[in-house]
Amino acid sequence: MRRIIPLLLTFVTFTASAQMLGFSKDSAANERALESQFDSKINRDNLAAWSKRLSARPHHIGAPYDADNAEFLLSLYKSWGYDAHIETFDVLFPTPKTRVVEMTAPAKYTLKLEEPALPEDATSNQKSEQLPTYNAYSIDGDVTGDLVYVNYGVPADYDELAKNGVDVKGKIVIARYGGSWRGIKPKVAAEHGAVGCIIYSDPKDDGYYLGDVYPKGAFRNEWGAQRGSVLDMPTYPGDPLTPGVGATADAKRLDRKDAQTLTKIPVLPISYGDALPLLRALGGNVVPPSWRGALPVTYHFGPGPARVHMNLQFDWKMVTIRDVIAKLAGTDRADEWIVRGNHHDAWVNGAEDPISGQVAMLESARAIGELAKSGWKPRRTLIFCSWDGEEEGLLGSTEWVETHSDELKQHAAVYINTDTNSRGFLESAGSHTLERFVTQVARDVDDPETHVSVLDRLRARDLVNAHDADSRKELRDRELIRLSALGSGSDYTPFLQHDGIASMNIGFGGEGEGGSYHSIYDSYDHFTRFIDPGFVYGETMAKTTGRMMLRLADADVLPFEVTTLAKTVERYAKELVQLADSMRADREELNRQVRENTTALASDPTEHEAAPVAKPAVPFVEFAPLHNAVSRLLKSAEAVDRAVASAPASKQAEIDHALMHLESVLTRSEGLPLRPWFKHQIYAPGYYTGYGVKTLPGVREAIEQEKWQDANDQIAILAKVLDNYSNALDRAAAAAR
Repeated sequence: MRRIIPLLLTFVTFTASAQMLGFSKDSAANERALESQFDSKINRDNLAAWSKRLSARPHHIGAPYDADNAEFLLSLYKSWGYDAHIETFDVLFPTPKTRVVEMTAPAKYTLKLEEPALPEDATSNQKSEQLPTYNAYSIDGDVTGDLVYVNYGVPADYDELAKNGVDVKGKIVIARYGGSWRGIKPKVAAEHGAVGCIIYSDPKDDGYYLGDVYPKGAFRNEWGAQRGSVLDMPTYPGDPLTPGVGATADAKRLDRKDAQTLTKIPVLPISYGDALPLLRALGGNVVPPSWRGALPVTYHFGPGPARVHMNLQFDWKMVTIRDVIAKLAGTDRADEWIVRGNHHDAWVNGAEDPISGQVAMLESARAIGELAKSGWKPRRTLIFCSWDGEEEGLLGSTEWVETHSDELKQHAAVYINTDTNSRGFLESAGSHTLERFVTQVARDVDDPETHVSVLDRLRARDLVNAHDADSRKELRDRELIRLSALGSGSDYTPFLQHDGIASMNIGFGGEGEGGSYHSIYDSYDHFTRFIDPGFVYGETMAKTTGRMMLRLADADVLPFEVTTLAKTVERYAKELVQLADSMRADREELNRQVRENTTALASDPTEHEAAPVAKPAVPFVEFAPLHNAVSRLLKSAEAVDRAVASAPASKQAEIDHALMHLESVLTRSEGLPLRPWFKHQIYAPGYYTGYGVKTLPGVREAIEQEKWQDANDQIAILAKVLDNYSNALDRAAAAAR
C-alpha cells in the first residue's frame, strides 16, 4: 500500500460528470442515479449465506445436490421477479470404476490416490458423495511402461527430450500441472507415442514452495490433487457426442468411438505425495534447471528404471445437466439481449470455483430485480444464466448456445461471464470493442481495500510491476485498460468463438491465493479463511458486473468503440510479421552454425561432434493483403465511431442493430483449420495451448507450425474477413448520418 498510493496521484481524477460511452449527458446523469440506488441494495451477507448453502455438499453433474442447487437457484430468480426456467440437456459423463497406479520397479509402491478429510474443514469428510481424483474423458486403459518425466508436457518439452535422446514411445509420461491446460498434456504425449499419462501438482507451482499448506495456510497440501477435464476443447467444447448441435433428448449422437475430443491414452492426476516415490526412482540424465520442481529429489528424465502400471476403467453414462435461465424483459429495445452467466456445478464443493462468482452474480441479479420492482424497467432484455456442466468441458453453456444459436445471433448483443473470484485487482478480458466501456465502469467502482477506484488500483499495480521506464511511460499514456484476448476455459467460449457475440470475462484476483483448486478443500472454510474473508470482493464483483448490466441495458446506443479493436488488430498483425522475421533470423543463424560445424568436422573429425541437421529456410510470407485490410479497417473504424458519437436520437435504434451484429462479421462459417467449430478469426484457444489464446489464429498457428502455404492462404482469408468487417462499419456509419 505504501508503494501504491503515491502513484495514484499520476492519474486523472474523474468526476461524476465524466463521460459515459453510449449515453447523452442527461442520460448519463440518470444512469448514475440508478447505479447509486443499485449499489445501496447490495448486501454482502447474502453472498455468505448463499455460498454456504450452495457449497454445503458436492455438486458435480449427476449428483443429487447439483439438481437441488439448480432448483434453489430457480426459486431465487423467480422470487426476484424474473421469468425463469430450467433447461436440461443429456450429456456423456464418465466416472471412475477402477483407478490403480503402481510402481512395479525398481521398488513397489501403490499410489494412495486419495485426499484425506481434515478436522479443520467441515465438508472434507463427505467421502461417499465426492468424486474421486480423476481426469474426466480419459479413455479406459490398462497399460505398463517405463516412466519418463516430461516437465509440463507441452510441445517444446518434447523438443528438449529429443535433444537429450529421450523417446517416450511405448512409455508412461509424468507431467506437472502448469505451462498449459491439462488436456494438452495427454494429447501431446499420445502424439509422441506414449501409452499413458500421469499429471501431478509440483509444490513449486502449487504447494509448500509458495506458502504454508492447508489447513495451516492456503496452499495445496501433500495429498491434494487437481481433478479436471481432459476433453480436447481446442477441437470443440461441449458434449463429446453432439458437436455443433444441442444435446437435447432427440439429438443425433455420435458413437463414442467416433468422438474426436476423448483422449487417446489413459490419464490420471495425482498428488505430489504420490509423485515423490515415482520421481525419486527415475534415472537417466538430470533435467535442465527450468524443469526442476521443489520436491526433495534430483529430477531426472528417465526412462526408467521406474516402471509403472496404470489401470483405469470408467462408467460411460449419460447424465442430465440443468441450466437455470432467468429473463427480465426489456421495453423499447427488448429484442436486444444482454446475457450474463456463471456456472453452478463444481468438481466437489466448489466454494471458490464456481460459487464465489455465482453468488456475486446472484446478488447483482437480486438488486436489479429490486430496481425493477420499484418501477425501473430495462430498455434491453437482461438474461441471467446459471450454467451446469462447465467443469467437464463447458457443457451447459455450449449446449444452450448450440440449441439457441439462431436466436442468439439475431438478438444477443453482449455476453458477460464470470467464474471464480477472490481478493485483489480487476481482471478483465474480452472483445476489444468493449475496452472503453470496461475502463469507464472500473473508473466508477470503489476498491474496498484502498478506497480508490478499481481502475486506479489496477493502474498503480501495473506501474509498480513495470520492467522499465518505457513500459511505465506507455502505461501512463494509455487511457484505457487493455483487455486481454479471450482463449477458452470458461463459458464465454461458445458465445464469442462459435456464434460471434461480443463477450467479456470479469473477475478479481491476485491476493486470494491458494491451492484448493478442484480438490475437496475448495470449501467454505478454505474460502472464508484465505480467499475472500467477509466476501468483500464478492460485493465488489456484484457492483462491477451489475453496473455493466445496467449500462448495457439502458445505453442510448450500445457502448462499443471500434477504433480500439482496429488498433488492436493492427498490433496483432505487426506481431505476426515480427514472428515470421524472428523465425527467419533464427533459422539463418542455425544453418550458419551448421555450415561452420560441418566444415570444422571435415577438417578434424576427432575435435568436434557431428554437426546438427540443417533445416529449410523460412520463406517469404505475403503479408500485403493483411496490411491493406488493416489500413482500411483503421479508417472505417474511426469514421463509424465519429458518426455514432454525433448521430441524432432518431437513428439510435438503427445504429444499435448495426453495432450489435459487428462481432459476428469477424467469424467465418468454415471455421479455423482442423477445428471448424471455432468460427472467430481474431481470437481462439491455441491448438496446443488449450486455454491460452492465439490471436489471428489461422495465420499465427500456420506460421508457428511452419505451414507456409497455409499461412499465405490464411492471410488471404483473414484479409477478406477484415474487409467484410470494414464494409459493415461503413454501412453502420451511413446509418448514423
